[in-house]
Amino acid sequence: MKPVFRTSMSLFAGLLLIVASGCASVRTITDGELGTAKVFSGTRLDIRAINGELTPTRQFKVSPPPNPAVDLPFSFVVDFVMLPLTTAAALFEYVFE
Repeated sequence: MKPVFRTSMSLFAGLLLIVASGCASVRTITDGELGTAKVFSGTRLDIRAINGELTPTRQFKVSPPPNPAVDLPFSFVVDFVMLPLTTAAALFEYVFE
């Protein structure tokens, strides 16, 4: 197999795994209610799920993904990209609540 094909298949398999397990960042941002944590929410949900804490479901109103250790690096990247948006949403909720 050519290296390019092998690399692209590996990326496709990784993305498929993430989509199948549900990205914590996407779930916390789209399903989150008013008053829930928004800034780096997916990363925090994954870390708390890895530590075995029971509070993430109550704090984020979303259940953690089935494989939080696999989801953690991808959630960090998505949270970092979404940082301006989530910070603005959190500040808006804080000011106008």
